[in-house]
Amino acid sequence: MSAPNAPLLSVSQLNLKARKALENDLGDVWVEGELSNVSRPASGHIYFTLKDDRAQVRCALFRQRARFVSAPMRDGDQVKLRGRVSLFEPRGDYQLIADAVQAAGLGELLAAYERLKAQLEGEGVFANARPLPFPPRKLLILSSASGAAIRDVLAVLAARWPLADVTLIPVPVQGAEAAPAMISALALLNRQTRLDPAQDAVLITRGGGSLEDLWAFNNEHLARAIFHSRLPVMSAVGHEVDVTLADFAADMRAPTPSAAAERLVPDQHALKRQLQQAEQRLQRALQTRLERDSQRLDALRARLRHPGERLAHQRQHLQALTQRLARAMQFTLSQQQRQLGQLGRRLASQDMARLHRAESERIERLQRRLASAMQRQLEARQARLHSAARALNAVSPLAVLGRGYAIAQDEQGQIVRRAQDTQPGQLLKLKLGEGRLNVEVKRRYQK
Repeated sequence: MSAPNAPLLSVSQLNLKARKALENDLGDVWVEGELSNVSRPASGHIYFTLKDDRAQVRCALFRQRARFVSAPMRDGDQVKLRGRVSLFEPRGDYQLIADAVQAAGLGELLAAYERLKAQLEGEGVFANARPLPFPPRKLLILSSASGAAIRDVLAVLAARWPLADVTLIPVPVQGAEAAPAMISALALLNRQTRLDPAQDAVLITRGGGSLEDLWAFNNEHLARAIFHSRLPVMSAVGHEVDVTLADFAADMRAPTPSAAAERLVPDQHALKRQLQQAEQRLQRALQTRLERDSQRLDALRARLRHPGERLAHQRQHLQALTQRLARAMQFTLSQQQRQLGQLGRRLASQDMARLHRAESERIERLQRRLASAMQRQLEARQARLHSAARALNAVSPLAVLGRGYAIAQDEQGQIVRRAQDTQPGQLLKLKLGEGRLNVEVKRRYQK
């Protein structure tokens, strides 16, 4: 058999050309059918078959897009999906790579949702933005008593803020009776006078689900009831990608029930860490202040001299001056006596009458000089004594008291330096320049 004229392809080259032809010619398509053989391996991708009564096609929904799909995707579900036709080259399998999946009939619901959303937004129903108390004094939760959402909320509240006062108002969160039940419960809460809008908050929550499962939260009357609620409302419905009209009408929205609980109450562990850090900073600051003040006190104590020490020093100095004055006077008298003796002997050898007169005159002069010298010496010593006394008086606390000041002591004899160290009714002792007083504190003044 002769070789063909057309280029010879390998299997992989053939499959590559087929994949490119499928992807380029068809592009993105919307397909409706029934799910079967749904598989979710550990990789996070979803593999399934889409079929109708006459044919089927293998499909893949990769992890990056699967997290945005709210439909549960169970075998037998009727869905619409958007994707591109491709070919899995290693096996030559024709397949559809999906990037969006929604339940069949979802388009009509979405259209109704968008129309109602635009209407309510135009009326200002989505204008609520009141701050919620943090943490609320009482948290009122509208949710199913058996759902996963309330278990998640209570678990987070117990872990973060065990002091939370939580009241669950069980209501259906799916089906035709859900919206009326939530509206009635919200109206009842707003009529209770013991609830404080400034201290209490309402949480409306449920877990994830399909658009049909969450449709009760797109109810027009529920959105208006949330808007008119006197109590602030937080809404946490479904997963992060699910946004309902109740979310828009609420004062605050949380992406999940757990996130709502985290936003409503503080984290006790974080607060404990902050308190511990603040306590450590306070202790360090206090220790530093004590050390600094202790050093300052030591320095002041080293500079301070007790008035008694100063008085004793001045007393010693005065005694020394008195002794020096006495010795000087004794020395002067001794000299004068020696001179008098000499003169007496000289007088004995002279004409007694003449010498007597002369010496009498001389003695009178010397006595006058002596008296004058002694007077000058005495005045000088007295001046020095007065100067020392004035210096001593200047440092005496009694002199300060004499100028109108007083020393206040408590009942234990401790000096009172600040008004804030006393209490009204406390008895104090005041030492004045002359005398003492016992007084009672009537009122304190800081300045």
